[in-house]
Amino acid sequence: MCKFLTDRHAEEFRAVSRSIRIHGHSTSLRLEVCFWRTLDDFARGEGLTTPKLIETLHAEAASVLQEAEDAALNLASVLRTACLLMERAQRGPAPA
Repeated sequence: MCKFLTDRHAEEFRAVSRSIRIHGHSTSLRLEVCFWRTLDDFARGEGLTTPKLIETLHAEAASVLQEAEDAALNLASVLRTACLLMERAQRGPAPA
């Protein structure tokens, strides 16, 4: 097997809730620590706060998912997907 997770600390897997405001509405988001770290790092790199980044991603996802007929906006899933896409974008294209 790949043993990718054997050297990871359990802290990375712990789910943490944060309360934020999105377009004036309070909400609570529960994500694993590794996702919060990715969002915090990306927000810092964009010169934004993490809540502002999340608000922006929420608006972008709503626009994109509006075009898909059966897609529902699950913000936690959107943020996990965004983290994966951000990491992939930073790595660059995969070798052919």
